[in-house]
Parts: sequence; C-alpha cells; structure tokens
Amino acid sequence: MGVGGGSARGGEPEIVVGNREHLWFLLTEASQLEHMIMCQYLYAEFSLKSGIEEGLTPEQADVVARWRKTIRGIAVEEMLHMALVANLMAAIGAAPTFGRPNFPQRSGLYFPSTIRLDLLPFGESALRHALFLERPEGLQLQDAADFGPAAPLQAPMAAWETMPRPQEFATVGHFYRGIAAGFDHLCDRLGEPAVFVGPPRAQATPELFRWPSILAVTDLASARAAIEEIIEQGEGAQGDWRNAHYGRFLAILEEYEDLRRRDPSFEPARPVLPAHTRQPYGVVEPQVLVSDRKAAAVAELASIGYELVLHLLTRYFTHTDETDEQLGVLVGTAIGVMTQVVRPLATALTSLPVGPEHPGRTAGFGFGMYYTMSNYVPAREPSWALLHERMRLLAHRCGELARTDCIPQAAASAGASATHFADTLAAHVPPSMLPRGG
Repeated sequence: MGVGGGSARGGEPEIVVGNREHLWFLLTEASQLEHMIMCQYLYAEFSLKSGIEEGLTPEQADVVARWRKTIRGIAVEEMLHMALVANLMAAIGAAPTFGRPNFPQRSGLYFPSTIRLDLLPFGESALRHALFLERPEGLQLQDAADFGPAAPLQAPMAAWETMPRPQEFATVGHFYRGIAAGFDHLCDRLGEPAVFVGPPRAQATPELFRWPSILAVTDLASARAAIEEIIEQGEGAQGDWRNAHYGRFLAILEEYEDLRRRDPSFEPARPVLPAHTRQPYGVVEPQVLVSDRKAAAVAELASIGYELVLHLLTRYFTHTDETDEQLGVLVGTAIGVMTQVVRPLATALTSLPVGPEHPGRTAGFGFGMYYTMSNYVPAREPSWALLHERMRLLAHRCGELARTDCIPQAAASAGASATHFADTLAAHVPPSMLPRGG
C-alpha cells in the first residue's frame, strides 16, 4: 500500500495517509481542534473587563477594548477554519461534524501528547498558550506553565496500518501540511474524480456565508487553497507571521507585559473559573460546578444557545432538499445565535459568582458538551421542527430570566433575538408540526 504524508520539517514526525479513512479521521480531528481552540479564545474574550467601572483607567479600558476586538476577530477566523475543514470533509464524501471532547484535554487521548487544551481567563498564561498553539512550524516554544509536562508520545503510525488512529504532530501548520500531502497521495493513487465525490451543493460558499474568505472545495487545487488559507491565518504566509494569529497574540502579550510593568496592579480580566452545571462527560478530573443558582441558570441558557449553533451548522452541512433561501436561514441563524444570544449571556455570566465554595471567583462559560452529539433525521421538515422547538424554548427561558434581578438586560436582549430566530424558523415548518401556541 502506498502511503502519503507530510514531510518531517522541523523534526516533526510524518503524517501518514494511506487511504480515505485516514484522511477522514485527520479532518475530523482538525475540526475538533479548531472548534476547541475557538472556544479557548472566546472564553478569554468573555473574561475581559468592560471598562473604567471595573477599576480600569481610561487608557487601560481603551487597550482592553482593542484586545477584545482582536481576540474576537481571531476567534471568528477559527470559525472560518472550521467551515473550511467542513468543506474538505464534505468534498471527500464525509459528513462534517461539530461534536468534540470536553475541556480540559491534556492527556493525549484525543489529540497528540503535545496538544493540550483548557479554558483560561485572559492573561499571560492564556496568551502564551495561544502562541504555543499558533507558532510557525520549526519554532521552538514552551507552552504556558499551567499545562505542565506533556503526555508520553504515541508510537508513529506504520505504513501497514489500515484503520486510522491519532498521530503525533507538534504544530498545527505541520498537521495541515500532512493533510495536504495526504490529498496529493490519494489523488495520485485514486484519481481526483474518485477522491472528490462529495456534492458541490454541500459546500459552504462565500455567497451563503457572506464571507469572502470561504473557499468551496471541489478538486485538489481548491483543497490545497483551503488548507493554505488555514495555515497562513494561523502562522503566517512564508514566514511572515506579523498579521497572522501568532503575530497578533504576540503583540498583545508584549503590550500586556508593558502595562503590567508600569502598573503591577493592572488586571484586565475578571477572576473566572470554567464552571459547569454538571460534571462534563469524558473528563476524569472533577471540574468546578456552579452552585450559585443565578449563575447556573445563565450557564444553562448559554449552553442551550451554543448547542443550537452547532445543530444549525450541522443541518447546513448535512442538508437534503433545502432551498438556497433556507440554507441562508440556517447560516444566518447560527451566526446570529452565537453573537446575539450566546455572547451576551456568556459575557454576563462572568460577572456572577461561582458559589460560596470559591470566594471571589466568577463563573466562566465552560462550553460543555452534555452528550455525544448526533444529528437529526435526514428529512427536512422534522429537522426544522426540532430546531424551531428548541429555539422557542430558549426564547421562553430567556424571557423568564429577564423578569428576575439576575441579568435582566442581557437576558432580555438574548430573548428578543431568540424569539426573532424562532419566528424565522417557524416560517419553514409545516403548521401541523408547530407546537401549540405557535
């Protein structure tokens, strides 16, 4: 069996791709990795203080606002990377998935031993961890001290292994170059038409996503272009990393360290802990649970909204007979729920206490996955009926929270948006499938 893989640049091991299942496995891993990196950056963004009312000077407040905008922009680009990976998967006939492991992941179970993932508030540790993940291939850099020693390396994959399994890589850039080499190898062995069997209509397009950087993948050239887009945004094109994720995080770290030298009391983030309403599955270590009832209510609503975002995106990439208008509704609703429901709820959550067991600490949204994520039935009408039902529940629960003294303004805003999205979805559901009361 012929085997293709990434070269061992910078001393990294070769990524082995001998068949379609190897590539499918690696792309699923890439989707989960991009997803979890995005969550890490959003968690750090949500933790930032809002201004002078939280003890920042006017100069510090301006800087923190700029950092928030930069980190949010990087997180949005990670979402773009998820969409590009989904296009790569759909192009080879694999249904994209938005499920992932829970935080924290430090054992080498789901990812290579050097790739450890956790939710950290904005600060030196979070920034150094981001630099470690985004570093250009060949650059030697230590992860943040919070992550401790890496797990033992896994044995390299042998050429004779047919079933896929995790493979070691130190940098994300090398990982994607291995995937690109795998595409080359499969096209050489099977021919491009046999590799790219996915329907073009399953692709995320710039028109539907209103995102010029999204590339539809239909052949080897477009697959390579999509992979290069991901690599360049993360580590920089041809070694120029100043405007890439690595360079932007480095600039923030340098400015943060300068402000701390000038004022050692400067603390731009709230004292958040990643808090859960229940112990996340798949994580051995006991996690912090929210005992404050108000914080628990907000965390649960943010979880419902986040779950809906993932289900809306899953439906888009696995749709059946949706019209172009309906595909646009799925995309627009997913983005709208993330920005207009999840973000305000998750940000407001960081102002609420975790509980008396953790004095002085506030609750950070844990991005918990509460069950192994599956999909709706292929048929369009029942799938949309379930999406509408869940959105309607979210709107109702936000409305109830808005009538309390918890976070009335954020809850009311999120509830109004969820109500709008529920009405939008309802227009595409048969009346017989709508719950009583509309």
